Amino acid sequence: MDRITKSLLQEFVAENDLETLQEDTAFEHFSGYLTTSSHYSESFSSDDIAVGAGGDCGIDCISIIVNGSFVTEPEEIQDLEDTNGYLDVHFIFVQAERSSSFESAKIGQFGFGVTDFFAEHPSLPQNDHVQLFSRITNEIYSRSGRFKKGNPRCDLYYVTTGRWVDDTNLVVRKNAIVEDLENLNIFRKVSFDCIGADEIQQLYRDSKNTITTEITFSERTVIPEMPGVEQAYIGLLPAPEFLKLVENTNEEILSSIFFDNVRDWQEWNPVNSEMKLTLENSDAKVYFPLLNNGVTIVAKRIHPTGNKFSIEDYQIVNGCQTSYVLYEMRENLSEQVMIPVRLIATQDESIKNSIIKATNRQTPVTEEQLFALSDFPKKLEAYFPSFDGRKKLHYERRSRQYNAMDGIEKVRVINMTALVRAYAAIFLVLPHRTTRNYKALLKTIGTDIFHSEHRLELYYVAAYAHYKLEYLFRCQALPSDLKAARYHILLGFRLLTDSSALPRFNSNEMRRYCEQLMEILWDDNKCRDIFQSSSDIVQQVAAGNMHRDNIRTEPFTTNFVSAITAVEK
Repeated sequence: MDRITKSLLQEFVAENDLETLQEDTAFEHFSGYLTTSSHYSESFSSDDIAVGAGGDCGIDCISIIVNGSFVTEPEEIQDLEDTNGYLDVHFIFVQAERSSSFESAKIGQFGFGVTDFFAEHPSLPQNDHVQLFSRITNEIYSRSGRFKKGNPRCDLYYVTTGRWVDDTNLVVRKNAIVEDLENLNIFRKVSFDCIGADEIQQLYRDSKNTITTEITFSERTVIPEMPGVEQAYIGLLPAPEFLKLVENTNEEILSSIFFDNVRDWQEWNPVNSEMKLTLENSDAKVYFPLLNNGVTIVAKRIHPTGNKFSIEDYQIVNGCQTSYVLYEMRENLSEQVMIPVRLIATQDESIKNSIIKATNRQTPVTEEQLFALSDFPKKLEAYFPSFDGRKKLHYERRSRQYNAMDGIEKVRVINMTALVRAYAAIFLVLPHRTTRNYKALLKTIGTDIFHSEHRLELYYVAAYAHYKLEYLFRCQALPSDLKAARYHILLGFRLLTDSSALPRFNSNEMRRYCEQLMEILWDDNKCRDIFQSSSDIVQQVAAGNMHRDNIRTEPFTTNFVSAITAVEK
């Protein structure tokens, strides 16, 4: 391994608290994280995709992305289908070797393992991790009628520290694997890329960078100078240039640029369907800028050079529906289709927040929703790192916002998905709904979750408990087969520490209640012992059946809480 790649690997290991792993295993995590990051711009843990061990089918990492969401549980497929009405699936498989050479035998073994993974009756033994992804895959293909955008996409990556030189024998072997997978007739597209040291280093740099895009923006007018606004423009952007802002290099939608948009993609509702009809009509689509309210983009920085604009760390704060319709209809677009755009550069969060509120008044949005999706996360972002030393955490309000910052352990960064799930399990006593009904939980944001009057301590406790439990799994203090019950274990931690009735969520009593939990969480020995006790009760209630269909149910939660109550007595 060359010095640069080794240095990047060591940096990744330190940031992700993977020091307990052997170098070859750490390199598998590293490779899986980088290749997946090129397709998925939000945060995730390499521990959730690593499958390498005995019975791994020659595969080191598996990632499954459905409707732009990172999937780690079979139950999430039903949730995504119910929410979106379709399934758009992307499989990513990775084989990683520290060797400086690409080996034909390894390529063949990897290819056979992936092909066998999709067989109706796989012949290769599968470890627990591979079996989990196999169950997710079965859930996906059992709903193949929902593949409205085509069959799933499948990408294979063989990663080494060498240099790929298009060796004829290796290319033939690689192409044969692609052909074998295509002949299964279950994918719309199959690709197989061999990644060497140069590509690893570029992928690592890309993973560290905030999203930056260059466009040609000639039809524009400068908005006069305003306090707190560095630059602002209004104009018309040709559709192909606009698509550069919403796609990554793999022509996949950049879902993370819509974090500050109050409304998620609403699918083909009447308004979006009408936009679609306009873009399908060759005569009508030239009138698009007259029929559409346009898109508002707020960036940290804009670097104009003539008509070329480099836009750095940006969010589409209004125009999510327009952006998705344009992306879905990209085959129908040309330079003649113009998009009304407001482009603003400001680092003043209050100004950005005012823009979000003002531009999201076109259809009903409650004050609670606006606060929960804009103001409340900013409070968490400021509160989490206010603690000293190892008590410090970071709330990721924008995708990859901490990736380029030195000295921040990525395991201490928690995103909205993880926080909402941990909070719902611990304080709403809903561990069974954290995956199977996660989208339903999101509907309570602004009321049960992220309420304007909630104590911030509630969310810090949920985040820190999640961090500590994941550490125990990572260092194997708790067995990995308990991960299916991780949210019950989190609930058990609170109940075993203090099973009294919860105070009002906005009260000083709740602050004191949370501070008691914090003191336990900050004590490694006490914390580990309580998590171990909670795990023991999970196993007792499960009575040997640790299958997710048993654990992730309301009756299991009821029995679990009753068992803890019995212990307390």
